[in-house]
Amino acid sequence: MKELILMSIIAISTFSYANVNVVVSVLPQKTFVEAIGGEKVNVSLMVKPGNSPHSYEPKPSQMKDISKANIYFAIGVEFEKVWLPKFINQNKNMDVISLDEGVQKASMVKHSGDKKKESLDPHIWTSPLNVKIIAKNIYNSLIKEDKKNSNYYKINYENFLKHISDTDKKIKKILVDIETGSKFMVFHPAWGYFARDYGLTQLAIEAGGKNPKPKQVMHLISEAKQENVKAVFTAPEFSEKVAKQIAKAVGVPVIKISPLNPKWSKNLQKLAKAIAN
Repeated sequence: MKELILMSIIAISTFSYANVNVVVSVLPQKTFVEAIGGEKVNVSLMVKPGNSPHSYEPKPSQMKDISKANIYFAIGVEFEKVWLPKFINQNKNMDVISLDEGVQKASMVKHSGDKKKESLDPHIWTSPLNVKIIAKNIYNSLIKEDKKNSNYYKINYENFLKHISDTDKKIKKILVDIETGSKFMVFHPAWGYFARDYGLTQLAIEAGGKNPKPKQVMHLISEAKQENVKAVFTAPEFSEKVAKQIAKAVGVPVIKISPLNPKWSKNLQKLAKAIAN
């Protein structure tokens, strides 16, 4: 009888202090959720470092994380279109929350002559203004799921908002001498929201998942020279062959910078510094 009572107490205690199990698609989301959820959440990541969220296929071990999840935070990246219905089928008790709710999305940059239907840019986390909306969505979901720790989440949320504002101020300071409309060249057009926030324009080498044709490469080289582009930005998730070709012709370095870097704030400041040269 005593053993039964003891087991019941342990079970109740374990349930009371159980963390919220969360699954996210990409690394920056993990950073945001951990900033607000702190020690009260367990965060599992789908798209592992070095992989592209456009074509990722989850491993069997990751499907186990889905089975245990209380919340899946979706953000609109491409692999979710195929896999989210499968995740929901795997765990019908899991809440699926769209972190892009309330974000004004823009079209992805595409090559001239590309007749494919325009798609919306999913890289919403490259904008501090967007991240404030993302943070609000995370906070609202966590206090709904775990009411007893709402004050804990509120403190973390407010601290994170300050961190976002500080990041924004630092980027503006870095870019203070850069003319509005200044252009920077990227391989994959993942920085559109960053450009929109700070009055810049990104010139994309690759668009719609395709490398440019030789004629387009020549046009990009000419444009990069004309716009006095300081560097060509590429990401580890993509081939840098064409980026290197253009950079060599223009006489500028290739700088690797991934929009999926978990050090979100430092990553955006690194991009700003490279643009400001």
